[in-house]
Amino acid sequence: MLDLIAALGLALAVEGILFAAFPDGMRRAMYEAAHSPSDQMRIVGIISAVLGLGVIWLVRQFG
Repeated sequence: MLDLIAALGLALAVEGILFAAFPDGMRRAMYEAAHSPSDQMRIVGIISAVLGLGVIWLVRQFG
């Protein structure tokens, strides 16, 4: 459970840094995401989730 909370904190920190460093770029990225087709968003979400699980697995196996 502590790992989950730490991961959520890390995700918030990274997102915050991106918004602070590149506010206009993040605004454009959010606009593009909001206007993307649902199927495309779903595919990107599934790919991101699988890649994230792969990274977690690699870290747990070899870290």
